[in-house]
Amino acid sequence: MPAIYPGLLPDHGRFPYRPITQRPDYQWPGGARLAVYLALNIEHFAFGEGLGAMIGPASPQPDVLNYSWREYGNRVGAWRCLELFDQLRLPAAALINTALYDHCPELVAAFVARGDELVGHGHSNAERQGALDEAGERELLQLCSERMHLRSGVTPGGWLSPWISESRLTPDLLAETGYRYTLNWCHDDQPVRMRTRDGRGLWSIPYPQELNDIPMIVGRQLDGKDFAQMIIDNFDEMLDQSRTQPLVMGIALHPYLVGQPYRLRHLRRALQHLVAARDRGEVWFTTPGAICQHMEGLARQHPEDHA
Repeated sequence: MPAIYPGLLPDHGRFPYRPITQRPDYQWPGGARLAVYLALNIEHFAFGEGLGAMIGPASPQPDVLNYSWREYGNRVGAWRCLELFDQLRLPAAALINTALYDHCPELVAAFVARGDELVGHGHSNAERQGALDEAGERELLQLCSERMHLRSGVTPGGWLSPWISESRLTPDLLAETGYRYTLNWCHDDQPVRMRTRDGRGLWSIPYPQELNDIPMIVGRQLDGKDFAQMIIDNFDEMLDQSRTQPLVMGIALHPYLVGQPYRLRHLRRALQHLVAARDRGEVWFTTPGAICQHMEGLARQHPEDHA
């Protein structure tokens, strides 16, 4: 009996398949071939309800063990990370829940004072964005942008959904509410232009789900020294690969994890390794917003290469 061809699988329709070995060449500012950015996720969680990473088994609410472990990041861990970034002269992208303006506005202000980029990251990571209907999702995106503009004087250009939770319309709604890029998709090592229904498009800037402390430390239970070695190994390999094409390496961090003193010691070692390459002029330490801006400029100059 002949095999029955089932037909094409459903597709997202946002971008075509294009192997990384068959793309136009370009450079990052200063002639660098590898762009590196730090994404520090600054999050706030509802007490006694909702979602959140856990250091131990879930308890009946209020789950004080897991809530207070996450809150360590806002009270201590994020401030220690900022001290480290200052010492190494590193920019950062702060991916913020707007609930932080009610809970710990001093922390958001510290990133603004450094000149770091603020990236929209929902109102709270106790909730999933993908569960909202179209009107509710549009309202969330608009309110987060408006609140960040009101409280910090900046309109965010980028977005990372809480828990990377999307609806089928999220890229369209992001473009329509003024965002220029998304960090939700982890499908590439270069920025990719996504189609949106209004025609203006949206940049997908690479954001890691491997080089990310939650899946590695919480999910796979790696030690802090092993996660630090991952950063070093990933960087060294991508630096070699970037000799033939420009690449982006993001490092996703959460201060309740890497801000713990023994993990911070290992993170310090990893970042010192990367900074040595920066000081040799081999890498562009930047933010996802600056990467997006660079790609927008290239697209204006060579639209045929970045359609």
